[in-house]
Amino acid sequence: MTNACHFNLFKAIGLARGASVRQSLSSCGTTVYLSKCSLRKIHMEGSKKSDSRGALIVLEGLDRCGKTSQCSRLLSSLEKSGHAVESWRFPDRNTGVGQMISSYLANDSHLDDRAIHLLFSANRWEKRSLMESKLRSGTTLIVDRYSFSGVAFSSAKGLDMDWCKAPEIGLLAPDLVVYLEISPEQAAERGGYGGERYEKLEFQKRVAESYKTLRDATWKIIDATLPIEDVEKQLRETVMECVLTCGEGKPLSELWPK
Repeated sequence: MTNACHFNLFKAIGLARGASVRQSLSSCGTTVYLSKCSLRKIHMEGSKKSDSRGALIVLEGLDRCGKTSQCSRLLSSLEKSGHAVESWRFPDRNTGVGQMISSYLANDSHLDDRAIHLLFSANRWEKRSLMESKLRSGTTLIVDRYSFSGVAFSSAKGLDMDWCKAPEIGLLAPDLVVYLEISPEQAAERGGYGGERYEKLEFQKRVAESYKTLRDATWKIIDATLPIEDVEKQLRETVMECVLTCGEGKPLSELWPK
């Protein structure tokens, strides 16, 4: 057996602090050392990769502020840059709850203000699990309206803001909220205004005040009256920074923790 290959394991991983693994292949006279430092570096790199995720980007604003157009442009820009990205919109009118909401918004049905608020919230909860799955898989989501719209519009009807927030607690918190700012009067001058229940000037004025109460220093405010290309450029630059941060492993969080 003197000419047979011998395999000697001198120290096992984790046997002692500062331990190393040495594999000796006596037949070829080669010794390979893998230090604990190297093992730690490999582990950290692996963890960083597994923590990488997509960003949750939310666009908010009054009706006819240009959110839908900017969501479409942002989607195209991120796709061209090679990012995995999807565009979502709330309410999602393709679900059972969403169809009830759609009927209400088109003035085809009437519901109590509290009931419709809870339906809007339920519509977001319907997509919560899928949203988290998409983000963790590395897909960035561009969302046209989210919980802030629900709270702003319902509180504009006179409902208590804290009550409006309550059913939203536990939904995923956006990594970035972009508010496209325009006055209610300017929005009312844009094409298509007035086609749905909430597109009434006086009501939109109250919605604008509710948004002012909701927004904080983390929101990015963009002047929606600028040329559409300028709005797009500001939005893209802000979003790209957020996407990169989430790709580095920023943890997910939830809305309005107690």
